[in-house]
Amino acid sequence: MTLLTTPSYDRPDAPVAKMPHADPAQAMHDERFALSQAARRRLEVTEGGPMLINDWVRAVFMHYEMSPEVLQPLVPYSLDTRGGKAYVSLVAFTMQRLRPCIGGRLTEWLSAPTSNHAFLNVRTYVTHRGEPGIFFLAEWLPNPLSVFIGSRTFGLPYRYGHHFYRHNHERGELHGTVSAHASDGADQLIYHAQVNSSAAFEPCPAGSLSAWLMERYTAFTERRGVQRLFRVWHEPWAQTPIDVRVEEAGLLATTGGWMEQASYTGANYSPGTLDVWVGRPQCINGRFTSRAWDMNV
Repeated sequence: MTLLTTPSYDRPDAPVAKMPHADPAQAMHDERFALSQAARRRLEVTEGGPMLINDWVRAVFMHYEMSPEVLQPLVPYSLDTRGGKAYVSLVAFTMQRLRPCIGGRLTEWLSAPTSNHAFLNVRTYVTHRGEPGIFFLAEWLPNPLSVFIGSRTFGLPYRYGHHFYRHNHERGELHGTVSAHASDGADQLIYHAQVNSSAAFEPCPAGSLSAWLMERYTAFTERRGVQRLFRVWHEPWAQTPIDVRVEEAGLLATTGGWMEQASYTGANYSPGTLDVWVGRPQCINGRFTSRAWDMNV
């Protein structure tokens, strides 16, 4: 079952096609949709719906495995492991149309300075009080205003960087370069991959490693001792497996020593998911539990 159409574009940064929503009756009986459906219900029940909405498009996922003992000292939450292994994923994608869920065109216009830009996430997998999620070791983005706001509201480990993505699956070409700001060229990530231009993009098989890695709907963060979480919802990633060749990974050395003892396990590509819900940030430790914004933390 193909959930996504992929028309041809002349520009590699052209917006992703509008993904048709899965038939509700079909999704109800398809195990591949179970995690997504549960995440939506949780956001609706606990928060009444999203605070923000945006699109995540043209996403490359690169996965690495390692011993939990290598990674745990870098992570303030308990690692979520599979088969005795811990995992780190690099996720290179573009965010589009970030806007509040209220206010219509006016608030979307006011959000324009931070609404469209590339991301590189370096994330691992954790649990907190029985809830599985992700923890970001680092995130690079090319928008200084977003770096300032995101770190102080959501506690995200944003870093200013430079991105060049050519995620052009219509032509079978995937390429990316990310460098740290003011880098001398040593702190870079450079990767290449090919994807079948006629590939069928499908949700990950239920219970697969890809589903375990990609279908995560809670993010945990920590900044200056303040721990937060925020929840998201989107339809399951429509994806296809790919093989990525990483030519330069010096950038990852700035996220801890895990890369030296990690093994590449695979990669996935997705044209994207639209209308992603993002819930409000919630402080979950100590005296900050009622406060999501603090200029000093």
